[in-house]
Amino acid sequence: MRLRVLAGGMWLLATLAACAEDPGPANGAVPVAIERTADGYRLMRGGEPFEIRGAGLEFGDVAAFARHGGNAFRTWRTDNGVASGREVLDKALAEGVVVAMCIEIGRERHGFDYDDESAVAGQLAYARQEVLKYKDHPALLAWIIGNEPNLDYTNPGVFDAINDISRMIHEIDGKHPTTTALAGFGKDLWDVIRTRASDLDFLSIQMYGDLVNLPEYLAEAAFEGPLFVTEWGAIGHWEMPATPWGAPVEQHSSAKADNYLRSYQQVIEPLGDQVIGSFVFLWGQKQERTPTWYGMFTETGEETETVDVMHYIWNGSWPDNRSPRLDGMLLDGRNAFQGVKLLAGARYGAKVDATDPDGDPLEYRWEVKPESDASQTGGDFEPEIGSLPGLIAEPAAPEILLTAPGQPGAYRLFVYVYDGAGHAGHANIPFYVEP
Repeated sequence: MRLRVLAGGMWLLATLAACAEDPGPANGAVPVAIERTADGYRLMRGGEPFEIRGAGLEFGDVAAFARHGGNAFRTWRTDNGVASGREVLDKALAEGVVVAMCIEIGRERHGFDYDDESAVAGQLAYARQEVLKYKDHPALLAWIIGNEPNLDYTNPGVFDAINDISRMIHEIDGKHPTTTALAGFGKDLWDVIRTRASDLDFLSIQMYGDLVNLPEYLAEAAFEGPLFVTEWGAIGHWEMPATPWGAPVEQHSSAKADNYLRSYQQVIEPLGDQVIGSFVFLWGQKQERTPTWYGMFTETGEETETVDVMHYIWNGSWPDNRSPRLDGMLLDGRNAFQGVKLLAGARYGAKVDATDPDGDPLEYRWEVKPESDASQTGGDFEPEIGSLPGLIAEPAAPEILLTAPGQPGAYRLFVYVYDGAGHAGHANIPFYVEP
């Protein structure tokens, strides 16, 4: 028996009777549903309450995620180019975790036309094919239909297409709920979704520095339904102050860790009767303006302090060995917010202040990179930026001498601090070289 629960003007599809059934054999789907409670909502899996300890994970270490207490991760597509959806789900099952699987759909900012009936029909057929492939996998938790379909959009027809995909999923897969992952949230957006995509079981919202305002946005929209927060974590590069030449200032790893903990404790946790799951970003590493901005790991695989924070959130205790703690970084006696300008070829001092909570001896690595000129949005691919050799004297020390590059322009000085036990801290300062 299928039960429809009306909440905040949005229909929630909850296959409660299915949830009461036995989850079935190891190769069968485990039914998932949303149950309304006296206080809000609860996610049910296999007939039992399921509390998500989640992260966004595409190429990250699933085994490490599980060891730290994670139990659910979300993807951005079914096939990521390295592993098929089946391989992703099989790996999750082997580690005892589940997957909110995203079906990638066309983006208007990439040229997809939602007025093109043939293209939209082809997309629906593709989505059906992907659902049929994976709907019976026991590690599947939910379907995310598109990632940030509202980012830079003008055609609300995208939500008609999302609604059609959701209806198709409910016709052929009665055991997994549907959602779409939105870039931000507000009353106007909710008005569009509730009229055009009412078949969705719940909403998913993605915010970074603006997450602090989510309770206000929900109240303004009078949205009372359940939701995931499918991306949250660092303050976005578009939200941070910039240097006079336009380079965004990045927080060091400890400031980011503090922000992760604050975001969870002050926003996500208090919304617990409405937020039925959250997925921190990013369990892995990627180049997006810098190689350290969003990843919770370094390029060489070390865990940073944000992993410590999520371990604490998921387990109620800190990991046995913790990451180095940074107190600040200076270049020529100035910090990253002071618009550091240097003369080409001149030498300048730089230092980082770091300690280790466990007393582990620390090692250091410094490097200089040209400033990113990327203009991509929405996490689109950015190429890695190579380091410039020969500019740093004794780059394995906490204090170094930097020779400013000979070519005028924008650069960034990075430092990594390692504890020798698989953990690292990092910081960087953008600087501008003048003739």
